[in-house]
Amino acid sequence: MKRPSRALRAVVSRGGAGPAERSSRVLRSVTVREARADLPLLVCLAVLVALLTAVAAAGPGLLDRLAGRALASRLEQEQRAEPGIRIGAQFEPARGGGSDAWTSDLSEDLRPVTEVLVNAAPGALNGGLVHDSTRVALPTLSTETAAGRVGLGLVYASDAPGRASYAEGRPPDPDGERVEIALSTRTRDALRLRLGQQLALRPGALRNVEATAVVVGFYTADGEAAEGREAAERSEGAEGAGRAEGAERAEGAGQAEGAESAGRAEGAGGAGRAAGERAGASGGGGRLWRELPALVRPSRHPPRSAAGLDWEARALVAPRTVTALQTQAGATLTVTWGMRLDPDPRTAARFADDQGQRELRRLLTAYPDDARTVFCGDIADFGGMYCEIGPHPASTLRDSTHLPDVLTDFGRQWRQGRVVISFALASLLVVGLLAATVTALLAVRRNLDAHRLQRARGASATGLALTRAAQTAPAVLLGLLAGIAAARSLPGPAPAYPRGLLVAVLVWLLLPALTWHALRERAVRTGHDPAPYAAGRRVVAEAAVLLLAAAGVFALRTRGTAGEAGPDPLLAAVPALLGLATVAVLVRVYPLPVRALARWSARRRGVVTLVALSRAAKEAPARALALLVLVVTLAGAVFGGLVAGTLADGRRAAAAWQVGADASYLGAGRNPDIAERLGQVRGVDDTVTVRQLRVDPTSATSGNRYGVTSLVGVDGARLRAAAPGSTAARALDAAGLTGPRSGKDIRVLATGARPGDVFLLSSHGRELRLRVVGALPDDVRHDAALGPVRGTTPVRERMMLADNRDLTAVDASDFEGTALLLYGPRLDVRALRSLVPRVTDDTALGELRVRSEEQADAAADGMIDVLRTAHTTCTALAVLLALLALVLELLLSAPARGRTTAYLRTLGLGDRATSGLHLLQLLPMVLAAVTGGTALGLTLPALLGPALDLREFTGGPAAPTPHPDLPLTAALGAGLGVLVLAAVGVETWIGRRRGLGAVLRLGRNGD
Repeated sequence: MKRPSRALRAVVSRGGAGPAERSSRVLRSVTVREARADLPLLVCLAVLVALLTAVAAAGPGLLDRLAGRALASRLEQEQRAEPGIRIGAQFEPARGGGSDAWTSDLSEDLRPVTEVLVNAAPGALNGGLVHDSTRVALPTLSTETAAGRVGLGLVYASDAPGRASYAEGRPPDPDGERVEIALSTRTRDALRLRLGQQLALRPGALRNVEATAVVVGFYTADGEAAEGREAAERSEGAEGAGRAEGAERAEGAGQAEGAESAGRAEGAGGAGRAAGERAGASGGGGRLWRELPALVRPSRHPPRSAAGLDWEARALVAPRTVTALQTQAGATLTVTWGMRLDPDPRTAARFADDQGQRELRRLLTAYPDDARTVFCGDIADFGGMYCEIGPHPASTLRDSTHLPDVLTDFGRQWRQGRVVISFALASLLVVGLLAATVTALLAVRRNLDAHRLQRARGASATGLALTRAAQTAPAVLLGLLAGIAAARSLPGPAPAYPRGLLVAVLVWLLLPALTWHALRERAVRTGHDPAPYAAGRRVVAEAAVLLLAAAGVFALRTRGTAGEAGPDPLLAAVPALLGLATVAVLVRVYPLPVRALARWSARRRGVVTLVALSRAAKEAPARALALLVLVVTLAGAVFGGLVAGTLADGRRAAAAWQVGADASYLGAGRNPDIAERLGQVRGVDDTVTVRQLRVDPTSATSGNRYGVTSLVGVDGARLRAAAPGSTAARALDAAGLTGPRSGKDIRVLATGARPGDVFLLSSHGRELRLRVVGALPDDVRHDAALGPVRGTTPVRERMMLADNRDLTAVDASDFEGTALLLYGPRLDVRALRSLVPRVTDDTALGELRVRSEEQADAAADGMIDVLRTAHTTCTALAVLLALLALVLELLLSAPARGRTTAYLRTLGLGDRATSGLHLLQLLPMVLAAVTGGTALGLTLPALLGPALDLREFTGGPAAPTPHPDLPLTAALGAGLGVLVLAAVGVETWIGRRRGLGAVLRLGRNGD
């Protein structure tokens, strides 16, 4: 039998279906079609809810994690030069150790005390306080080498590098019973030493010592591969020299010992080759070299120095050597334990806020007392040896730490950093909410005709709004769960669930609220006609926005930022308020020049410019939402770039102020010998002495006090030659103070005094006369050359400047600060550091500052990296959301532009003219947004005032000069322009493919 055709089966099928089935099928088809149409909306809504919920829920925890990361980085940076806590004790020679001084193993005697210090660490730090090193330094001894007379200091360090770091030889034998020393390859080259060489140790700063030291190894302290290769090339020479030395020793001390020395030197040949290949691979001793740079390279004394030495160097020894020489000299030595605070990320985050910093400060203060009690009981430190370190009588523990000061500085700076990050988070949330608003408006516009038809059939606005809420609830719930899951996946404290839920509910309610507003009775009655009193309501709304913005800024400037963890609500609201205020002003202002251009274009041929500019001015209020999105995004990005640029330049300027030159030595007045040696280091081209004296002179005529003043003396001529750009040098030269001195008066430039004024100053029973020859220029007070002496004392309102040649009558001990400025483009920093280490127990030695080191520390500051990373991430997300919002807004306003284009196309408008029309219609809004957003971002630091003090980050004599990130601003503006051009091209292409009947329809309002 032949099967019926497909058409016949379809007819029978349709005919066999009842009315109920056909109605159900139609309803399902309509439902599926509407669901497909709403799918992009639901996906966009879910993504926005997920992102905003994750940001809001993870915001407080994110701030804590960023604060912990910044704190850990700051602690690591501050402990590069020395451990955070140094605990020391003096100890005498072992009781009964005179018979055999080599029996006492100092490392074993110190181990129980080290365990006491480790176990006394507070449990709240979770093992974050770790033992870093144990060191004992002996006073210098005198010896002779081929390079001359050397002052040799011996050091035992538990963190000394192992055998892998040795280019030749080996470390000193911890079980040996002779004085074995190891030196750096640089010391070997400078002092002309060889492996196996014997050095006669004679009394120096350490008295009553007569011993012979054997050089057993040379280590590569700086890890340079070049030095390693050099050591490998010298290995053969070391081998032969070692054999010769062994033979030489065999003659005087026996064949066995000589053979041992020769064998060690022979093995050193191969070890030197291997160590040369491995140079730089081992990180052992890195901190030791930074803290004791004299172990890396020796320092040379100037000819005919008071110490009678040619060189000064340091060498590593075994612990038994320390006790043997101590017993021989009968000296009291000091052992120092270094404890380093190195918290894990979770612990650092817990101690990063204000309350945590107070708790950490309390723990650090209590720790030395707890360790002292466990070590020796509650014995007060009266200078006696009432405790024990093994068989050695010892004093109680003494501690020193700079970590509380580090925490204080960090807390002050983090409060400012939290302002920057909170602004970034707030801007991101505001842009995200605006994107959700545009999404909801687009959904309302798409369904407006259908909803109005339902209203005409009796549906209520509330019912339709609730329906839309029910339709979007699954997408919002999915986004909420995704955002909470993303926030929970981040390490750290639990997310702020109420904040995330609040943001999700707010986004969810946007669409129902806007639907109800569009379908309420008044909106249905008025349609497209303007509502009564609309102009008055707009004025009231704009005034309210401006008042709220002013009140928010005033409140923030008055009370500052909140100290608790998490975002500050007021700080989070200020970006939105300032953005709204800026948009309110822009919407009122930017149509004025646009209308003027429209009137000008009316007098010229062509209708495109006139129509485009006229509509751009007329539709300015309708572009308020797009303006707000762009203004907030651009303002946040420009503000972040401004802060980053200002901090980078400000820290460089602050480093220059602290150093004053390429390097500077503070303490030149107390240590003229060290200052002379620093001036002779390779790479130093010029030196300039800067001094400061606190004076309180009186007028020679009236007897009135001039006031407490900083009298600064400079080598004017030398400074002008070394730093031609110095304002102080130029001022002295212009006033003639660098020339020959006439009379006995001290010639000065002064603030708040007139030329010719004479002031009297008493000094050690003598009366000195200060004669003012001119006013001190304001920029001299900020001259970097004066920074090393002016930065160490409180800022004084008055200042006098003189040439050092006029200050010869002032005793050198009267100056409160003396600095030697070192100039040279290629300073030998290691040689400088060998003379003045970055950290030393001898406070009388003074302080050496090197500009390259200060700038490197400023560039490596983890807090700046945290601020930059957080703000860059938030800005990138905000830009993406702003692009989404702008695209949606262009889609929202596309029908109106399409109708205008369709009218003109009926009059013969071409494609190029259509593109020009779209471009000119959008261009005023884009220019207004770029101008307003950039202006708001640049003025935000001034608006915030005390709530954002960038000087806390930089230091220096004054607040840093703002430096906006011009490339970032230009890139954002260019990106916005590219987006507008792309939108114009797409709209032109769509309009060309779309017929006029799809836009213009008879009977539609406004057509």
